[in-house]
Amino acid sequence: MKTCRRFTTLRAEYEREIGFMIAHSERHEGRLAAKSSAKQAASTKARMARALGSHVGRCPECG
Repeated sequence: MKTCRRFTTLRAEYEREIGFMIAHSERHEGRLAAKSSAKQAASTKARMARALGSHVGRCPECG
């Protein structure tokens, strides 16, 4: 699937944010902050999927 520059940028931003949350979770393993970061990473993955899906639906270059 060919995607536009905006799709690539949007995906990279979400993946970077998810990476930060996962790294934080691993650094603070065994604490409540780690559990919170892991949950936020999971919800951010779902948000990324929704955002990219709606982008593909609206973008003439991607869709």
